Amino acid sequence: MHFRYPISHPSDCTDELHGLNVADPYRWLEDPNSEATRRWVEEQNQLTFGYLEQLPARHRLLERLTALWNFPKLGGFFKRGGRYFSYRNSGLQNQSVLCVQDSLDSEARVLLDPNTLSEDGTVALGSSAVSRDGRWLAYSLSSSGSDWQTWRVRSVDTQEDLPDELRWSKFSGAAWLPDGSGFFYSRYDVPTEGHNHTQANRFQKVYLHRLNTPQAQDRLVYERPDQPEWGFGTEVSHDGRYLLLNVWKGTYPENLFFYRELGSDGPFIELIPEFKHSFWFLGNEGSRFFFQTNWNAPRKQIIALDVVNPDPQYWQTLVAERSDVLLSAQRAFDGFACEYLHHAHTQLMLFDLEGGQRGEVALPTLGTAYASGEEGDPELFFSFESFLHPPSAYVFDFNSGKTRVLHAPQMAFDADPFETRQVFVPGKDGTRVPLFLTHRKGLERGAGNPTLLYGYGGFNVSETPRFSVSRLVWLEQGGVYAHAVLRGGGEYGEAWWRAGILDRKQNVFDDFAACAEWLIDQRYTRPERLAIQGGSNGGLLVGACMTQRPELFGVALPAVGVMDMLRFHKFTIGWAWTSDYGSPEDPEAFRHLLAYSPLHNLKPGTSYPATLVTTADHDDRVVPAHSFKFAAALQAAHAGERPVLIRVQTKAGHGAGMPTKMKIEELADIYAFTLDQMGLG
Repeated sequence: MHFRYPISHPSDCTDELHGLNVADPYRWLEDPNSEATRRWVEEQNQLTFGYLEQLPARHRLLERLTALWNFPKLGGFFKRGGRYFSYRNSGLQNQSVLCVQDSLDSEARVLLDPNTLSEDGTVALGSSAVSRDGRWLAYSLSSSGSDWQTWRVRSVDTQEDLPDELRWSKFSGAAWLPDGSGFFYSRYDVPTEGHNHTQANRFQKVYLHRLNTPQAQDRLVYERPDQPEWGFGTEVSHDGRYLLLNVWKGTYPENLFFYRELGSDGPFIELIPEFKHSFWFLGNEGSRFFFQTNWNAPRKQIIALDVVNPDPQYWQTLVAERSDVLLSAQRAFDGFACEYLHHAHTQLMLFDLEGGQRGEVALPTLGTAYASGEEGDPELFFSFESFLHPPSAYVFDFNSGKTRVLHAPQMAFDADPFETRQVFVPGKDGTRVPLFLTHRKGLERGAGNPTLLYGYGGFNVSETPRFSVSRLVWLEQGGVYAHAVLRGGGEYGEAWWRAGILDRKQNVFDDFAACAEWLIDQRYTRPERLAIQGGSNGGLLVGACMTQRPELFGVALPAVGVMDMLRFHKFTIGWAWTSDYGSPEDPEAFRHLLAYSPLHNLKPGTSYPATLVTTADHDDRVVPAHSFKFAAALQAAHAGERPVLIRVQTKAGHGAGMPTKMKIEELADIYAFTLDQMGLG
């Protein structure tokens, strides 16, 4: 098929950066509201959807995805005030429904159904918090995938909303006062009109909102005009004594920690005053505070300190650092529940309050578990999932030591013919790179199996085995799914993360390329049958690898990617990513960024892999200009016959809250494109 791409008129825009003249011919695409950008998006979508809709596999994949997706989902259990809360989806509902029940055996009733808030399902539930007595629900809503949240308050008893409406909140939870009369939350100033999806987010502030009062009366609790990049997470201690302030700076794992007596108007006490380590508050017994921290423990430990005498020489190690990474810890009953990562899959361990080991909660197989417990409550809820195991819900009883299944999904898929195993791939510099492989048992090698290689590799994020309906459909097509665990993630602790950031970011791309080469060398596939996929920072991964090694891949699927490494810091929360990338304002970091920036490393006359760039018009995390500019430049540079297209989803954002129907349609398009370009459509 011959492709005539929409004309993307290059401008003569050039910046002088650290002594270099750097062209930016598609700068005009940064303005999402301009007539030129809107026309360009419309023309690109006409080409892309015109191609996708005629693919023979698309309708079949759409039907199969819909059929597999249609099974009851239940999870996210937690308990407040003796009531049980959970999220449920009957199968194809666009948004999951928050439900409440009086006991685990009683019938659940709907507390909040976001599907009733918009006809097309594009209004989604963001954050939620139930008051300690279980009477009130504070919840935030986002529209069309935006990160902006509007907070409302609902009575758990009557399911009716109060008139309260709190706007311009981002990256915030809600921390209830012990008596349920109000809650703390974080927000930004009102953005400049017309720029709420692009303007940089700085100067976050903490407010206290009292129920049944207008937002204008919210009391400012904390701000730092001298620190525009600081953000704040609030918490009220379980005993109701302290107001706790977690201070974050962008995506840096290091944080500060302040506190004060809850009823006090005095200054916060800066318990952790420097950005040197991470400290995550787990609970307290009076003045004795418990933290999960990487202080003196790169793979993390649990410590106790007394705020009356907080000098580090008196800090006490309770749960010492182990060979596996302590991914997450929390107070549960009269001790701690800890999620460890053993070669990127979960082990759920229990400890008493002094660090004595109580044993392990058995999990079904190699996979990922998420636990939810509360101090003083003997019930520990957890979910479990893996590549072939849909999320199931369980409760562990500390008193009996027994685990009960709350929900085991039944779906129209037989997992028995398939298997998952983990291998370790030698990287370019000799590093062992973990790679999960899922495919049909008895897979024949040497036949050019269609293979999808996925990766992320950044921001200390741990990539563990997770369930996805779309992966099942891929497996049914005879595909191999390869899930790479790359440096830059958090799977092996601080050293693993630091080996893939800043001037070492190239290690992430080399690890991914090594996995691709291994799959080819081991005859799982061949280059023309190898697709690479990633989103956000993973979109950067795909963009960098396809520009560095275009001959290694047959299909590239970058989603909502960070593609312009010289201007990412100028939009919304992009400035926060300098923790991993470095700042383009710094001459040394600039050289590293320019060396791999996907937008700046496209070479005219090169045959690139078949590419389907995906983004959304309301993405205010990674603004769509990244994908717009990359697609325009790629179409101009590409010398091959394979298509390089961009699919722009309307009324959607970075991914969170996307309606089920929209997800299924996008996935059908992605897989139909991939199979067609592999000659298997």
